Amino acid sequence: MIKANIIFDKNKLSKKIKSYLTKNIKIFSMRRCNLIIVIGGDGFMLQTLKKFYKLKKHFYGINSGNYGFLMNKFSTKKTIRNLSKAKMISISPLEMKVKNKHGITRKSIAINEVSILRQGKQTASLSIVNGNKYIIKKLISDGVLVSTPAGSTAYNLSVHGPILNLDSKKISISPISPFRPRRWKGKIISEKSKIIIKNLNFKKRPISAVADNVEVRNAKIISIKTNKNIKFNLLYDRNNSLQKKIKIEQLRRET
Repeated sequence: MIKANIIFDKNKLSKKIKSYLTKNIKIFSMRRCNLIIVIGGDGFMLQTLKKFYKLKKHFYGINSGNYGFLMNKFSTKKTIRNLSKAKMISISPLEMKVKNKHGITRKSIAINEVSILRQGKQTASLSIVNGNKYIIKKLISDGVLVSTPAGSTAYNLSVHGPILNLDSKKISISPISPFRPRRWKGKIISEKSKIIIKNLNFKKRPISAVADNVEVRNAKIISIKTNKNIKFNLLYDRNNSLQKKIKIEQLRRET
């Protein structure tokens, strides 16, 4: 039995969808529900997942934003029926730990990607290590992305990074506007990897580290790994699964 609670963005379409749902399904408290219906765009979904994942509920997204890659389409004819037949997929986030130039350490999780971005006018100067092996000793660029399979079709795709299958057990590292070495295209590595990114010139070339939408400025050392202890249980309509969406993006990129 579906026991749903609704979290919605404040735009007009979200309110309209929420009004329809509350008239057609019974709404339960957050404590008693087993499903959280999230109405909004991808950004709102990411915020909601991070806020409520410890409750260990299932999440069903309904798109009222722009692209809505993580969301399902709303239909007055099909949405209620689709809720009871939706397929679940569990994904784990990246865990980012950042030490800034003042020695303060902050942690955050990222469902899509961790972005390392230049903070000023000058390019970033970075080294990237996987365990005890260099991926690249010195990268001069606007930054670098470390992306999960679920996030590989987001910002990662816009910087020409690879699209990863959900079951690939990989993460991707993609440069943002690389200057030296100019032809470095990044690397695909195991999800078991622990990545260390160092700012080689933090005094002159400051950088920020962003876990989805949580930013830490003046980053000095960033460590990134997949946290398998955290699971996000997402529900998708059977005919429009997250895996299917990724496959479609892979085909689009080839044409």
